[in-house]
Amino acid sequence: MDAQAAALLGAGLAAIGAGLAALGVGNVFASFLEGALRNPGAADGQQGRLFIGFAAAELLGLLAFVIAVLLIFS
Repeated sequence: MDAQAAALLGAGLAAIGAGLAALGVGNVFASFLEGALRNPGAADGQQGRLFIGFAAAELLGLLAFVIAVLLIFS
């Protein structure tokens, strides 16, 4: 396998990671809504953690995207 084929294979695997980040974001919001519906009084206190979880999941998705782009164009 030559270097270009290996780079494209790695970029494809990194793109899978970027797609799975969407599942992570959905999971974060689903868990927050489930908890907020069970205990509406505590929802305001958990909103900061919601945004931290969202940011962490998006960061991993963006990192996977950047790695894929670097592998394709380098």
